[in-house]
Amino acid sequence: MKILLVEDDMIIGKNLKKGFGEKDFDCQWEKDGQSGLEQAKSRMYDAIILDLLLPNLSGLELLKTIRLSGDKTPVLLLTALGSIEEKVAGLNAGADDYVIKPFAFLELLARIDAVCRRATLKPAAILQVGDLVLDLTIRKVLVKGKEVILSPMEFSILEFLLRHSGQVIPRRMLCEHLWESDWEGTTNVIEVHMNRLRNKLKKCFELSPIETVRGRGYVFILV
Repeated sequence: MKILLVEDDMIIGKNLKKGFGEKDFDCQWEKDGQSGLEQAKSRMYDAIILDLLLPNLSGLELLKTIRLSGDKTPVLLLTALGSIEEKVAGLNAGADDYVIKPFAFLELLARIDAVCRRATLKPAAILQVGDLVLDLTIRKVLVKGKEVILSPMEFSILEFLLRHSGQVIPRRMLCEHLWESDWEGTTNVIEVHMNRLRNKLKKCFELSPIETVRGRGYVFILV
């Protein structure tokens, strides 16, 4: 695991770098905010451990800058600033967790593991199967680079099918996902939206990639 540590306290910095090394982590230690920012921009890290009270550039400004650049690396704030207002400011700026000094090294390791695990579990912003690309951030669908205009319901149906590409999805499961977990309506309503979605996709492909499996549900298959 690659860790960027930005900490100006020499004792804490040396101890953490040594501790990370003993755990076989690749730890890059920077002692001021500006050099920390340069490192964050120049190399990919699995996590960033960031003090707030730093020379040259504050940890909060460093955090805001990397988040504005689109960097989603998990960031854990490690600081003596422990008021509610300071925690809220850090989390609102894009931090994933907050550890107050003094701290136990084992707890820090556990929190690093937790934020990295949560980051890997986040749904992908872009789903792609073959020439079909679904962008969840701007809610657009592209086929061979050309946009396909879908209604919000059609988009949601396609997203669910793409996430389970190659799997047969029962109508009821799809309806419960689209409306609510205890949905008790009829499944016929989904046919209207499904037919519209299929017709739009047929204009992009020779055959619609959404197939009906009689008595079971739907499956998205795109070769």
